[in-house]
Amino acid sequence: MRPMKRSPLVFALQLVITLLATAFLVVPAGTSILAGVTVNYFQGVRSGLTLEWVAQVWGLYAPTIFRSIALALGTLVVTLALGVPSAWALARKPGRMSRLVEEVVTLPVAIPGLALALALIIAYGGIREFRASILFILVGHVLYTLPFMLRSVMAVLAAVDVRTLEEGAASLGATPWQRFIQVVVPNARGGIIAGSLMVVTLSIGEFNLTWMLHTPLTQTLPVGLADSYASMRLEIASAYTLVFFIMIVPLLVAIQLLGGERRAAKR
Repeated sequence: MRPMKRSPLVFALQLVITLLATAFLVVPAGTSILAGVTVNYFQGVRSGLTLEWVAQVWGLYAPTIFRSIALALGTLVVTLALGVPSAWALARKPGRMSRLVEEVVTLPVAIPGLALALALIIAYGGIREFRASILFILVGHVLYTLPFMLRSVMAVLAAVDVRTLEEGAASLGATPWQRFIQVVVPNARGGIIAGSLMVVTLSIGEFNLTWMLHTPLTQTLPVGLADSYASMRLEIASAYTLVFFIMIVPLLVAIQLLGGERRAAKR
């Protein structure tokens, strides 16, 4: 069959709709970023450009930025330690019980962040030192992001038929630990990388759960961003948004590039 040709009118209409949708999403972000480097937002660009607001954000909120990075890396370490072996175990023995465990682990994604945070406060809020530490937020972030690591790794392991590879390694005398390190992890590398980028991105940008769990001494970047919008000049709040974009956009681009490489490899 010969492929159907799109008429120029249909193509032009699709292009216009795409450009309008893109502009609808990009213009607000661009306006906010521009406000963060404008001397006076209400006077516009004619007032001049400056990095003074970015410097003030760094002076006021640098601890929240470093705390968010440390929290995201800590969340990544824990989700790797829990998610990769769990995905391996579930992929080895697919069945009703495995699906049940997967659904239970995925449940926090379907629960509103505030409800999940409230459950953690009710369960562990009485432990004063734990409640006041960054570890309390770390637990919430792990619960929220673990399903993304688990699903990413399981998808890759299911595609490569890890059970057959394991059986071959076992027949050559490999121990379970050797099979995990030398067979499972290399074959799941694409899923591990994709899951890792997703976990770090979600942890840095997560607000609802973090807002409920944080204290004045454990404020993170998104919570600081909300605080700046509520109590600071618009320019400072917009400069904070610029800092947030600088941290998040490279991770999002990396996820897209990795997804494109995986699709190309499958072809």
